[in-house]
Amino acid sequence: MLLTKILKYTQNDSLKMIKNVVVGISGGVDSAVTAFLLKIKGFNVTGIFMKNWDIRDETGKCVVEKDYNDAQWICKKLEIPLIQVDFVKEYWNEVFSDIVEKYQNGYTPNPDILCNKNIKFDKFFHIARNKFQADAIATGHYARTSFGSYLENYKAKANVCLLQAQDINKDQTFFLSQVPQKTLRRCMFPLGTYLKSHVKMMAIEAGLCQIAWKKESMGICFIGKRQFQHFISEYIADKPGDYVDLDSGLPIGRHNGIHKRTIGQRCKIAGCFKPYYVFSKDQESNTVVVVGGTTHPALYTDFLMTRDIHWINEEPHELRWGNGILNCNFRFQHRNSLITCRVYKMSTDRLFIRLFVSLRAITMGQYAVLYSGEECLGSSVISYIGPSYFALNRQNYR
Repeated sequence: MLLTKILKYTQNDSLKMIKNVVVGISGGVDSAVTAFLLKIKGFNVTGIFMKNWDIRDETGKCVVEKDYNDAQWICKKLEIPLIQVDFVKEYWNEVFSDIVEKYQNGYTPNPDILCNKNIKFDKFFHIARNKFQADAIATGHYARTSFGSYLENYKAKANVCLLQAQDINKDQTFFLSQVPQKTLRRCMFPLGTYLKSHVKMMAIEAGLCQIAWKKESMGICFIGKRQFQHFISEYIADKPGDYVDLDSGLPIGRHNGIHKRTIGQRCKIAGCFKPYYVFSKDQESNTVVVVGGTTHPALYTDFLMTRDIHWINEEPHELRWGNGILNCNFRFQHRNSLITCRVYKMSTDRLFIRLFVSLRAITMGQYAVLYSGEECLGSSVISYIGPSYFALNRQNYR
C-alpha cells in the first residue's frame, strides 16, 4: 500500500528544535492528509481551524460550520487536538474590505492571494509561533520549498525558494506568491511531492474515508452557492449604466453596475443574440465597453506594467546587477499555462513585462506571477494593460 512506502522521519542536527508543528485544518482531504503525514513522521501535531467568515448565505447556511464539524471529526480520528481561532475581524479588515474597494474602483482582485498573504501566512503563522509555541506551521497546499517537505534541508541563515508541486495540475504556488520569506522558512508542505490521486488514496488507507471524496470548494470561499453578482450587491450599491459596443461606438444595452463585470466576461445583453464580452470599464462615465466574440483582437495584448513587487527569495540578479532585463515565465491566472516573458525593471517598485505570446483578458488588480524553471520568484499587482491588438492595428491603418 502507498503508506508503507513513506519512510519514517529521522531528525538531523539542524532540525532538533523542530518538533511542534501547527497544521491549518480546513475540514478537507488535503489538510487532513497533511496532519496524518506529520503525525506518522513523529512530529507533535496540533490542528488549528481558522474561522475567517461568519455570515450565512440566503439559504441560512454558513459553510464554516460544516467545515468545522469535519475538522473536528478529522482530528478526533487522528487523535490530535483541534483549536478554533477566530480571524473574522482580521479577514474583514485586511482582505474583504480591500476586495470591495477594488471592485468599486473597477479592479479585479484575487481573494486567495490576499488571504494567504494577510491571514494564513501572517496572522495564523504568528499565533502558531507565539501562542502555541510551534516550531513550524504546515498547510495542505500543493507546493514545495528548497528546505524540503518536512524542513529536512533547513539552514538557519539561508533563504528558502518556493517550488512548484509535483502535481502540476494542482500546483498552488500561484496563490503563495506573496508569502514573506520569514514565514516560508518555517513552512511545511507535505503534499508537494504527491499527486492528488495519491493523497485521496492515503486518506482512505488512513481511515479518513468520510472526507476522502468530499467535494472541493471552488471559487471565492465566502460567497458559497450564491452568484457573485448577487453577493457583491450586498456591499456595493448597483449603479446602472450603458453597454457600449467598441466597434460601432453605440450603446447597445444597460448594465446594473461595473463592479459586477470583469474583463473578458460574457455579458447577457437584452435583445442581443450575438455574444458580447467585456473589453473595458469606465468608472467616470459608468460605461462597460464590450466587443463581439470571445476572440476579438481588443481582448488581447502582449505587455503590461506592475507595481508593489514582492520577491519571495530575493530580487533576481539580472534586475539587480545586470542590464535590468530578466527572461522568465509569467501567468496571471492559476490554471493558465506559463508564458515566456521578458521583464524590465522600471523603478524599485515597478516592472514592465513583455509577453512572447499575446494573452486574453489581462486585468488590472490581478497578480503577475513570475517563474524561473520550477521556482516561483514572486508576484506584483497589474496596474496597466498595454494597447490591444485591435488598437495597434487601427493606428496602423490611420
